[in-house]
Amino acid sequence: MAKKALGIRPRSDAGANARPRVGRLDNGRLGKRQSASSGSVNWPGTLLNGRPRLREDLLFQLRTRSPHELWLVIVDASASTRRHQALSDAKGLLAQVFDDAYRQRARLALLTASGSTPKWQVQGLKASSGLQTWLQTLGAGGGTPLLAALAQAQQWLTQRRKRFPAEQQRLLLVTDGRLKQCSGLPALDCPGLLVDIERGPIRLGRAQAMADALGTEYRHIDELAAH
Repeated sequence: MAKKALGIRPRSDAGANARPRVGRLDNGRLGKRQSASSGSVNWPGTLLNGRPRLREDLLFQLRTRSPHELWLVIVDASASTRRHQALSDAKGLLAQVFDDAYRQRARLALLTASGSTPKWQVQGLKASSGLQTWLQTLGAGGGTPLLAALAQAQQWLTQRRKRFPAEQQRLLLVTDGRLKQCSGLPALDCPGLLVDIERGPIRLGRAQAMADALGTEYRHIDELAAH
């Protein structure tokens, strides 16, 4: 399938602090949806089957008047994600997610994990084009307060469900999984996708275990990249 058909802009080979390069998570549906023969493309469902090459490889979802969606995006931007263009490629994926959220009028919660403590960038607001500007300045550094980020996310989601019980919540977790241990992860009770951005000749491979513990789908970012 041609890049034009997928709406992919030219990629850059710059490092982790480069401008975002667009990946594909079109329509931003971070969970399983009703399938159809036409309608909007269900990109997460499609990508879980591998990179689409033909139109027949695409899965579709019906447009319905469903409750508002909240997309919770947690980004691991610790120092280890600078390696092998990991954060650079993650920026491409996130650029597409933010664009999709803006076009779909979804609400977005964005939490970054870097330095000593996680930090909320957005909490339940409608996605705006300003997120692309923020993404350009995102850099990697410091430790990996990912466990603290997940704990904060769990608490925040629990409180939000009390306020908006009909809201459909989806999770996108972007991480290289480089934690000392993956036991005792909080239950987010939120369907979603973990994208593993770990690269290099020596990999710990802990992101898969993290996805299993969280009950999310798992994909390595190389599986989402264009060949």
